[in-house]
Amino acid sequence: MSITANWSYPTNIRFGAGRISEIAEACAAAGIKKPLLITDRGLADMDITTKTLDFLEAAGLGRAIFADVDPNPNEKNAEAGVKAFNEGGHDGVVAFGGGSGLDLGKLVAFLAGQTRPLWDFEDIGDWWTRADADAIAPIVAVPTTAGTGSEVGRASVITNSVTEEKKIIFHPKFLPAVVICDPELTVGMPKFITAGTGLDAFAHCVEAFCSPHYHPMSQGMALEGMRLVKEYLPRAYADGADIEARAHMMSAAAMGATAFQKGLGAIHALSHPIGAIYHTHHGTTNAVCMPAVLQFNKPAIEDVITQAAQYLGIDGGFDGFCAYVDELNASMGIPKTLTDLGIENIDVDRVVAGALNDPSTGGNPIEMTAENTKALLLACL
Repeated sequence: MSITANWSYPTNIRFGAGRISEIAEACAAAGIKKPLLITDRGLADMDITTKTLDFLEAAGLGRAIFADVDPNPNEKNAEAGVKAFNEGGHDGVVAFGGGSGLDLGKLVAFLAGQTRPLWDFEDIGDWWTRADADAIAPIVAVPTTAGTGSEVGRASVITNSVTEEKKIIFHPKFLPAVVICDPELTVGMPKFITAGTGLDAFAHCVEAFCSPHYHPMSQGMALEGMRLVKEYLPRAYADGADIEARAHMMSAAAMGATAFQKGLGAIHALSHPIGAIYHTHHGTTNAVCMPAVLQFNKPAIEDVITQAAQYLGIDGGFDGFCAYVDELNASMGIPKTLTDLGIENIDVDRVVAGALNDPSTGGNPIEMTAENTKALLLACL
């Protein structure tokens, strides 16, 4: 089956195999004449990146790349990226890669024309209104993984390297003007990245679906996103060249990121400080935390998870859903505990404090306190 489409929700998306060839057209549609391609170090010299730069150069758009991006991007990466953007006289960004490249790319486009420091735009209250919206450069986003969904997000997750805290920087114009979702770009992903990113998309859908906030549109997307992960992540994991499975996982990733406008919860509240302090892979950390969080939230989510289980064809209601999550994790080699993930001598109090300070706590179905969050973290060890 050929999966090719043009969508205008939540932004303009060119979806389909081989559509990276339209990168120059996407830049033109966004009003970009001299783009800076921003990606992470691991992707900088890969064929998919070289080919994308070839397309840009052939169209007369130059061949500029910035790849000084850490797996958990921080303010130092942002400062260097803004310097490269401004010194190169660029007028827009091609954010290229997984969550790190996409988040840093969007942030550079946002910050390059601002006069206030980065942390003045943290996602607190209406701080986003401090920004000069007219100074935000246009963004074209190209995901090369199927997980974070940052290509359709209105924020970037950035680590404060001094405090070792993950912060969310938000502005409506973080949403890229054009997105190219080309599943062929994900074919070379290693199995552990396929698993970790795919389970990140699943965590987004699960937490959005369980969030107590009212947003029926997100609720529907979250449920169907879970179904796509259930049907196609095992296929993509088993055969990385299964382009149909890769395409459906790209859809699931975008759906999860759109759905979590409704809210996230304890999975992300824990994984953000853990990732910032111990530098673990975000999606894999989410997957490790999910079983304990499901049990933690059981009194509030048993009915909605039972509904999800019915839609997904999982027998046994809430308990059956939890058993499915355990089996899915095990089938992809996900560690059972944070200890198995490689975290030893965890600073429990510090992680709990970080979790309670994370914006994701507001979307958890059960109120998170110092006492119950500590018990939840210990259950993940």
